[in-house]
Amino acid sequence: MPHLLQINYKFSVTRAEFESGFDAIAAQIAQVPGLRWKIWLLNEAESRGGGIYLFDDEESARAYLEGPIVTAMRSLPVLSELNVKSFSVLEEPTAATRGPIEETLARR
Repeated sequence: MPHLLQINYKFSVTRAEFESGFDAIAAQIAQVPGLRWKIWLLNEAESRGGGIYLFDDEESARAYLEGPIVTAMRSLPVLSELNVKSFSVLEEPTAATRGPIEETLARR
């Protein structure tokens, strides 16, 4: 069953500094086993960022949370108030409202 993570945090640098390492980080995240996609979030006015991630299953999401990328995020002095929420995806109603999970249903 697909699994969704929402990770949010506060950052203490300028937007340009915040975004400066995204290319390298995005390449690492793109290689995470079981990750289907990530949407990057930014609220510049409140210095908040984060992401919404869709994984193949809960085990892949858990492995990501316990892995080196999130561990590194937790240790960055420019990030604070890291908040993680984890959800199962209700596939049929999500597909009905055009949520991007069609390939999940096709794999069955």
